[in-house]
Amino acid sequence: MDGSRKLSVFIATSLDGYITAENESLDWLFQVEGEGDNGIGEFYETVDTILMGRKTYDWIMRHEKGEFSYKGKECYVFSRSVREKTEYVTFVNESPAQLTNQLKSQPGKVIWLVGGGELLHHFLKQNLVDELILTVAPAVLGSGTPLFGKGGVELDLTLKRVRQFNQFVELSYQVNK
Repeated sequence: MDGSRKLSVFIATSLDGYITAENESLDWLFQVEGEGDNGIGEFYETVDTILMGRKTYDWIMRHEKGEFSYKGKECYVFSRSVREKTEYVTFVNESPAQLTNQLKSQPGKVIWLVGGGELLHHFLKQNLVDELILTVAPAVLGSGTPLFGKGGVELDLTLKRVRQFNQFVELSYQVNK
């Protein structure tokens, strides 16, 4: 490795490419029989920085009853509105490229783009993602939040690994730049 950090997306998706159902529900995901933690623990150990959008942050805080899931990691939340830093989160209102390039130039481990779909679309359009790890669930939702947004993104990928966790399939891709 050349010393620069990589930005990874590790995300679950339905077979038809949605990361949430129409009502932002993840119930469909928890109805699928997995195996252990479906590889997230192993990945999480490689991460020291987390990026997410404000909608994803709000969803986590709502569904985790105010308990932040990513304690112990440096966490940035992209938000159009100014918010005060919390014990666990720094809210940022800068371009994804500006923050990502700054973080990649610093020593550290993997930078994890948690979500959501709108933010992921911006990162992909700006060619900031180095690795995609998709955990595909055997569910067809028909609508919801699309994994790759609505157009404007073309990716050249190299398949690095395929793993099965009971009914889930994990596909790991390097993004060729």
